[in-house]
Amino acid sequence: MTNKRALPKPVATVLDAFDSLGDSFKGAITVDAEARITWIDERYRDLLGIPADVDLVGQPVENTIPHSLLRRVVETGRPILIDIMAFDDKQFVVCRLPLRNEQGEIEGAVGFVFYEEIDYLAPILEKFETMQRQLSRAQAALNRERQTKYSLSSFVGASEAVRELKTMVRRYALRDGAALILGETGTGKELLAHAIHQQSDRADGPFVAVNVAAIPEPLLEAEFFGVAPGAFTGADRKPRKGKFELAHGGTLFLDEIGDMPAALQAKLLRALQEGEFEPLGSNTVKKVDVRIIAATSQPLEQKIEDKSFRADLYYRIAVLAIHVPPLRERLDDIGLIAEALLETIPRPRDQRGWLITPEALEQLTHYSWPGNVRELRNVLERAAAMAPSEIIDLGLITKALPPGAREPAAPAPPIADNLAERLASAERSALIEALNAEGGSKTAAAQRLGVSRSQLYEKLKRHSLD
Repeated sequence: MTNKRALPKPVATVLDAFDSLGDSFKGAITVDAEARITWIDERYRDLLGIPADVDLVGQPVENTIPHSLLRRVVETGRPILIDIMAFDDKQFVVCRLPLRNEQGEIEGAVGFVFYEEIDYLAPILEKFETMQRQLSRAQAALNRERQTKYSLSSFVGASEAVRELKTMVRRYALRDGAALILGETGTGKELLAHAIHQQSDRADGPFVAVNVAAIPEPLLEAEFFGVAPGAFTGADRKPRKGKFELAHGGTLFLDEIGDMPAALQAKLLRALQEGEFEPLGSNTVKKVDVRIIAATSQPLEQKIEDKSFRADLYYRIAVLAIHVPPLRERLDDIGLIAEALLETIPRPRDQRGWLITPEALEQLTHYSWPGNVRELRNVLERAAAMAPSEIIDLGLITKALPPGAREPAAPAPPIADNLAERLASAERSALIEALNAEGGSKTAAAQRLGVSRSQLYEKLKRHSLD
């Protein structure tokens, strides 16, 4: 066995310190900068079952201890403060430290055994297993949150407009291009985004949703692309993944994309075109495989005209465009939708379920529903809150509707006898309906009516609607 006095000064100093610890450890070993054994004490030999007359000095440490990580410590210069190392049928609790000279250069490493049985670590291992179980449960809950909550059957309706919409969604789900869902607020755009993901080849991947309008503008870039360690003062030392990276292999749903700031639009466009991005504060490019589904209640064509939305980004996300009809254009579905919504509205324990009368349903069809299905739910919930029993009748619905909707509908204007007047009246009504349906966008209204923009402007001027 090598004399400790012949060892390099740092090694001898450390081993002298170990000697002073007495029985605090069960064995020690040192290696040089090439991970070759330079010294091993008698207790470690006994643990390993190696006779005292076997010369180990100069041998690679793995020849004697196959699972040793002292070579890693030498190569990285980083300690392994506590570990469980297997040797034959035994398990040792060990610690490994690098050894440096006065210039800070790695001269070798030292390893020593705390215990020859892991029973001493039972409290730590038990705590670790508990934390691991908690982490697994949290990860499972997070994965559930990143799965779709709705299917296409959740979009209730049997009208021709809904049947056509569902057919289009099924077809688009089989494609992998970006999709843009257009529709007024409350029409169920996010529900359709869930349905597209669920019926696509990416259904087993994550579904990550971001409401662009709900995130403060200074935080949007970090939310989308993540943050590198120490990117700014107060930033976490660990990297923080953004929504793009979290959605890798799945779908990223961008709700209210019309509210996205211009600066972020350019970065989003690059991420879509190249399939890569750089986290905030990083020079590393990350590749991602993500399908984009965007939604908006705003007229993007009009925002393109006033330069608040990039035309190139619009054409990138509108590969597959889906127009969701407002509730007023499918009033025949109100009965089915109302019944489905009432099933989700809490009821007293002594009631089996809500019942809505035919007269109450009829009253619901005489309202224009600017808030669409979301507003319908609010009205039904308001009526249920006022109901003395499980029956929701005409009186309750009338009270629950907004004040302007409670008045009887105005009588229809008299039909003109002159054919030209009839045609002019019908054209004027069509112009008004198209503008309302497209949120005031004249470009979109012209497309809906099948006329050019110049023709639309001429007709609006003729009917004093400009």
